[in-house]
Amino acid sequence: MTKAPGITLNGQASIEGRQLFAPLTLSLDAGRWTCLLGGSGVGKTTVLRLLADLPTGAEFDGEITATDGAPVAERIAYMAQDDLLLPWATVEKNIALGARLRGQAADTARLERLLERCGLQEHRFKKPSELSGGQRQRVALARTLMEDKPIILLDEPFSALDAQTRAAMQDLAVELLDGRTVMVVTHDPGEAARLGHAIHVMTPAGLTAVTPPKADVPRAVEALETLTCQSDLLKLLMGQAA
Repeated sequence: MTKAPGITLNGQASIEGRQLFAPLTLSLDAGRWTCLLGGSGVGKTTVLRLLADLPTGAEFDGEITATDGAPVAERIAYMAQDDLLLPWATVEKNIALGARLRGQAADTARLERLLERCGLQEHRFKKPSELSGGQRQRVALARTLMEDKPIILLDEPFSALDAQTRAAMQDLAVELLDGRTVMVVTHDPGEAARLGHAIHVMTPAGLTAVTPPKADVPRAVEALETLTCQSDLLKLLMGQAA
């Protein structure tokens, strides 16, 4: 894996002449986790898709740059809100899809490790239709973790998981993505408080930065700093919705 760069998105977006989000500057620090929260429809997923150079349906006026000056999109692994699993492929083939599309042999040792760590070994030969929603999301996460990319974009990656599994998968993601530049879109203040080295709340008017706890990620759920940050984020989101 090449060294993870910092990334900056600077600009604004509109849909059919209607402003989606106002001019903003979002900086992702190299090798760190950035969490982006906000109400539905403010453009969080659009920001992710712009970074990944994927269609958005929006007109973007701005630029996306990396600190090393190299192109961004080709160095990204992206996990969408929908799991996008191939219905005819088994769990292990879905996880190893990236290598297959590139005409490469999958890293079998990494695949086995992810199957075990994500609790999917007993499901490895099942098709997506045989899995629960949470199991499908774990497969999608494992497929993203399988990619050896320096920039990782995650759109609600843990939303379909129960609380215990969610915390375990957050811990695993932090471990396996060490040194990567990671951005997570989430609606969960508690998740942002656990994972964010930087936390931003997005509205149509722009971004509000929220100071994260000082502890290393992933932070303890029960830690006072984590709970205080979670509370502050929830109040901010509720105030915007009022």
